[in-house]
Amino acid sequence: MKKSIAKTLLLQMVLGAALAAPCANTFAQNKKTSGNPVVEGWYADPEAKIFNKQYWLYPTYSAKYNEQVFMDAFSSPDLVHWTKHPHIIDTSGVKWVRRALWAPAVTEKGGKYYIFFGANDIQNNNEKGGIGVAVSDNPAGPFKDHLGKPLIDQIINKAQPIDQFVFKDDDGQYYMIYGGWGQCNIVRLKDDFTGLVPFKDGETYKKITPEGYVEGPVMFKHNGKYYFMWSEGGWTGPDYRVAYAIGDTPFGPFKRIGTILKQDASIATGAGHHSVINVPGTDEWYIVYHRRPLTETDANHRVMCIDKMYFDTDGNIKPVKITNEGVAARVLK
Repeated sequence: MKKSIAKTLLLQMVLGAALAAPCANTFAQNKKTSGNPVVEGWYADPEAKIFNKQYWLYPTYSAKYNEQVFMDAFSSPDLVHWTKHPHIIDTSGVKWVRRALWAPAVTEKGGKYYIFFGANDIQNNNEKGGIGVAVSDNPAGPFKDHLGKPLIDQIINKAQPIDQFVFKDDDGQYYMIYGGWGQCNIVRLKDDFTGLVPFKDGETYKKITPEGYVEGPVMFKHNGKYYFMWSEGGWTGPDYRVAYAIGDTPFGPFKRIGTILKQDASIATGAGHHSVINVPGTDEWYIVYHRRPLTETDANHRVMCIDKMYFDTDGNIKPVKITNEGVAARVLK
């Protein structure tokens, strides 16, 4: 009897550990390419990062705002085989969030991981919400509220405080570029991410809105130039797309160059709200984005995809070809 009880307890412990562990995504386990979408489920606004020689994806859980109260993450050694890390952040860890938790931006600093997010979809300066930040010792979370309140909770320069992107410049300064409603601001972050630092001219919020900007800003450097990318069109429609500009500083001026990501009526619609991956030490680039399958009409039925991104000899970004195959395996060294 004692042996039987011991075996039962051991089995329960094993099963409990298995249930508590990150979930392997079997959707692409036997594929030679990532396939698009790269994981199962409705996800949007993906943030792509590299931490500890692993690729990480941090998307919005694409659902109605009142159901959009948590985020999952996904990690991979090769862009093909993905492991799901469920509920890395939710409203239990950020008490002031009640709905519309979306569009994460993630960065590492000092051995800690910070996730910036928009929440509550505020429509005026009297509502509680805006851009928050949470922190964890692990890129898979759990993330807990860093401030106990939003980092930005006001509508400045007519920019709704959503869709934040965190950019670290070569001098170590962290900036946050953000904004909805067709307006975009850039701010300087304090070293501990607890607030903002005014610029030398006394301004705290600098408006850098380029022509055509709607939402979803992204910034990176390539060959000494600052590339500023954003989404245009309506997120619920087929014309959602990504455009870009190039500047000499993080503040521009940024003049729209062209569209580099859009729908392909034979593959998917609504391709937009993206991020990019540069394989360290190379000029290999990937674009991670969401799109809507041709079979879907629900606005929230969006999926996460990856394709290659290339530059021409002048440094311009070539139009991205969206595919069903996705990308081949690329292990980080």
